[in-house]
Amino acid sequence: MIKDKVLTTIQKYNLIQRNDKVVIGVSGGPDSMTLLNVLNELKKELDIQIYVAHINHMLREEADSETRYVQDFCQKIGAECYIKKIHIEEEAKTQKIGTELAGRNARYSFFEYVAQKVGANKIATAHNANDNAETVLMNLMRGSGISGLKGIEKIREGKFIRPIIECTRKEIEAYCEEKKLNPKYDKTNAENIYTRNKVRNLLIPYIEKEFNPNIIESLNRLSTIAAKEDEYFHKNVDKLFKELQIVGDNIDTNMVVLNLKEFNKLDDVIKSRLILYTISKLLGSSQGIEKIHIEDIIKLCKNNIGNKYLTPNKNIKILVKKSKIFFMRVM
Repeated sequence: MIKDKVLTTIQKYNLIQRNDKVVIGVSGGPDSMTLLNVLNELKKELDIQIYVAHINHMLREEADSETRYVQDFCQKIGAECYIKKIHIEEEAKTQKIGTELAGRNARYSFFEYVAQKVGANKIATAHNANDNAETVLMNLMRGSGISGLKGIEKIREGKFIRPIIECTRKEIEAYCEEKKLNPKYDKTNAENIYTRNKVRNLLIPYIEKEFNPNIIESLNRLSTIAAKEDEYFHKNVDKLFKELQIVGDNIDTNMVVLNLKEFNKLDDVIKSRLILYTISKLLGSSQGIEKIHIEDIIKLCKNNIGNKYLTPNKNIKILVKKSKIFFMRVM
């Protein structure tokens, strides 16, 4: 049963502790309705409080009926429900980004707002095993490293949790039918416009038919292996970072300094990880730092020519000077 599977996932990855307050992102679709119903069934056993956050993107005619459906369901189970309507197409134009990214940003921003309002310490989203397999496959096609192959994290930043990440879409649909949840289906998921939809609707079914009927399971197994290896690397790189970091009397939060000589002794694969780790420490993310940037930084350090620097992107400058590597935030 999905309920038992979700409970096992929660315990295995330590997603929820007693007395947690959990905001659940609910769209009204099968995945989020399964997540909501299961956590509602488990709330006494887990000793938690649950809250619902629903965002209406105003993209489709059915959006308002989906909002009413979520509100009615929450009223039926006695869960506090917070609603926000936002015109995502207009938001995307204003921010000059795609509607998919604008929608994601709006959702997570609203989830954070609701969490702060109710004093919640966890935010649960309804990513499932199929979503994870699709992510791994997409990252693989982009030429991702181990970090990309680990797929969707079960828990991120100690706050964002994915309790149904080990449940397949087939199991979720069967659960919805069994519990008579009557979820709403987003018809745009069937439109092969976005890359993920093409992977979901065309590529994976083709692989299942022609190569491996258990491709979802295989990709999730790969994801688990990659996650364990990534965790191992992360622990070692964290240790190395502390050993190589040069901390002066006046700590500058806009700069990190590493020992160049010790850095150059490392294998390139560790250097790459350490560069990304350091940039993340400084900027909060290493997004936009590509393989070619990392190779250029390693080459700069090997050449050890004083006062030479690189700017991989507009946010950071990397300078080699006086046997030190300076990672500087560009203000």
